[in-house]
Amino acid sequence: MTGGSTGGGTGPAVGGGPVRMPDNWPVTELASPSGPTGIRTAPAPGPARTASGVLRRAAPALLAYAAVRALGVAVLALWGTATGKDAHHLLSGRWDAVWYSRIAEDGYGYTLPLPGGKVHSDLAFFPLLPWLERALSAVLPLSAADAGLLVSAVASLAAAAGIFAVGERLHGRRAGVALVVLWAALPVGVVQSMAYSESLFTALAAWSLYAVLAGRWPAAGMCAALAGLTRPVGAAVVAAVWVTAAVTLLRRDRRPEPPERRRMLLGVALAPLGWLGYVVWVGVRTGGPAGYLDVQGGWGNGFDGGVAFGSFVAGRFTGAAWPAGLGLLAGVVLVVWLYVAGARRGQPLPLLVYSGTVLLLALTAKGYFGSKPRLMLPAFPLLLPLAAALARARPVRAAATAGGLALAAACYGAFWLNGSGPP
Repeated sequence: MTGGSTGGGTGPAVGGGPVRMPDNWPVTELASPSGPTGIRTAPAPGPARTASGVLRRAAPALLAYAAVRALGVAVLALWGTATGKDAHHLLSGRWDAVWYSRIAEDGYGYTLPLPGGKVHSDLAFFPLLPWLERALSAVLPLSAADAGLLVSAVASLAAAAGIFAVGERLHGRRAGVALVVLWAALPVGVVQSMAYSESLFTALAAWSLYAVLAGRWPAAGMCAALAGLTRPVGAAVVAAVWVTAAVTLLRRDRRPEPPERRRMLLGVALAPLGWLGYVVWVGVRTGGPAGYLDVQGGWGNGFDGGVAFGSFVAGRFTGAAWPAGLGLLAGVVLVVWLYVAGARRGQPLPLLVYSGTVLLLALTAKGYFGSKPRLMLPAFPLLLPLAAALARARPVRAAATAGGLALAAACYGAFWLNGSGPP
């Protein structure tokens, strides 16, 4: 969003007209790849920008989100009835969900030796989700797996609210609702309903980014720290906080006042504590400074600049598998195009840093290539250009588009979870 240094600017067109910014809304312009991008350094006045105000305004988005995910679960249940598989088990009792439940019940320390010398260690899984599962199963009549489903359900709504808040702040209320619906209706959106950590992580990431945009640096740092306790890609949230703060502090024309600078530095200091704390703890537990990297290596994970993934995609073009290779290539081109489109439209710096880091980590890592789409699921800012376009469409056309995407995602999610490999 572009704004003037003393307020009184106009935001992007939403629904055919400009959005007037309050005259007393401080704005700092941070350079983006396409020009100046307005990053608000203080929250807008008025109740609409309080947390309760945002949640009230997010009600339509939350209802739409719940409807999309309910459709996904319903289709999964019907599909399971036809294939003889239990939807509850698919959502809570397979793949990563089993590892999280085991940590919640027994703590860390489980390893699974595999042929070829590889060792799968539960230290690869960050602790916030199993901590919450353990806490809930201690006070509620729930197993750890069912507690994981409850955490995922609540966290997915929190994520939807945070995503709405970011979208509304940049492009208006309709775009905020559209952004939530698009995120819910991603082809891999069924993961948001599983006992996985993606919903929890996305909620913390979205609210951290919103806090950066609003100039609430301690809140941004705290959410970033919790995100860093949730998934390895928590480093992307830390990067967004750090880079935005660094650019703000280095600008000579609009440096923040001392009180704001102190709050900013507090947020910067808090942001890495979760991610760094867990990585250091794993290093101490395994007896080496590179302990966490060794743990990931045991799972076949690591970074090679995308060589392994590129070879995997190229291999799909041989023989009868070429449609799969074409689909993979098209998917990579699409997400890169969405990132470039956001940058060209002046997407705020923290969103560019965050989504760019998520993409970089997902596309340059080795490992199970079928999980790549899931690893990119938290990069919701990529959907902002599409959300803005959907918000400008006529209501009937927008509703039809959203409904079609939701139905397609529900069918694909059911097909995906009924497969043999982990998502």
